[in-house]
Amino acid sequence: MSVDGYSLACPASAPFFGYFGAAAAMSLANLGAAYGTAKAGAGISGMGVSSPHLVMKALIPVVMAGVVGIYGLIIAVIISTKVNAPKNVDGSMKPQYTLFGGAAHLASGLAGGFSGLAAGIAIGIVGDVGTRALAQQGKLFVGMILILIFAEALGLYGLIVALIFSASTVGNCPE
Repeated sequence: MSVDGYSLACPASAPFFGYFGAAAAMSLANLGAAYGTAKAGAGISGMGVSSPHLVMKALIPVVMAGVVGIYGLIIAVIISTKVNAPKNVDGSMKPQYTLFGGAAHLASGLAGGFSGLAAGIAIGIVGDVGTRALAQQGKLFVGMILILIFAEALGLYGLIVALIFSASTVGNCPE
């Protein structure tokens, strides 16, 4: 049995890697966003008992955690629109998606997803501790916001790298 260049460059399994990258970006980023929202929400609830007038001000970490989930959604949509379905050529289905494209999109999804997970965890911890500290000392608000911005930047870095990976030239399948 011989293996042609077509099946090496464009194996039938290549779309699995692309779609797995999209799923990884979505699920990992949303896992980070969910953790960040839950952890910061617990801090807000604890803080709201003693200082209910600060609850609206303390919602910023929850919003920032939600944005991390949006980063994952953006990456997943971009990747999933670049995976090409096989097409019928002379009665047989020929893949139209390269292995290089699958690997690039898998790397894109993992980079964005894990960055989103890390950002969500950081936002959650800072949001929890920061909002509780805010109830004790109002002057900590600016410092808390600065730390949250740097935590959010982790997710943004992942989004940028994921966009670069997914925009790379993936080549074409041989005719």
